[in-house]
Amino acid sequence: MITTSDFREGLLIEDDKGNILEILHYQHHRKSAARAVVRVKFRNMNTGAVVEDSFRPEDKFKDVDVEKHPLSYMYTDGGKAVFMNNESYEQIEIALDRLGSSAKFLVENEEVEGLYINGNFFNILLPAKVELTVVDTVPGVKGDSVSNMTKPAVLSGGLELKVPLFINQGDKIRVDTRTSEYVERA
Repeated sequence: MITTSDFREGLLIEDDKGNILEILHYQHHRKSAARAVVRVKFRNMNTGAVVEDSFRPEDKFKDVDVEKHPLSYMYTDGGKAVFMNNESYEQIEIALDRLGSSAKFLVENEEVEGLYINGNFFNILLPAKVELTVVDTVPGVKGDSVSNMTKPAVLSGGLELKVPLFINQGDKIRVDTRTSEYVERA
């Protein structure tokens, strides 16, 4: 069993309803006369929803048996993404709606980590940064800015974000998968 004193960012726990929750952020909070509480921001791994909740320090949660195996993204077939386990060469299908926003970062032959909970395939974990190609953007005009200006761009996975003016259609850029923000030109 896990208590709130064991919490750390990225930890997976199971709540009393059977949902797998990933801890995104937590904070121990205590007002002068009030009882201490732990405020936690979770991502529900079943639905992708981000939820905030408060717990007492003595609350207990079930530990989740987590394994990670390397997978390669192969292709999308209808509403499913197909991955290959790099160890057993087994092909695994997962619905795109279950991947949520992660589906926009997938690039063919890209390595990701497969998340196995209690021995069953559950979801994927993306690398911190991925390289994507700019599919569509407006041309930037030189001398059009005084400071850092950005423009909208559409990337190969369908992701839309703001990029600097010097980025053109066809350029490869690195994108942070946690924040969906431009990092640098590849």
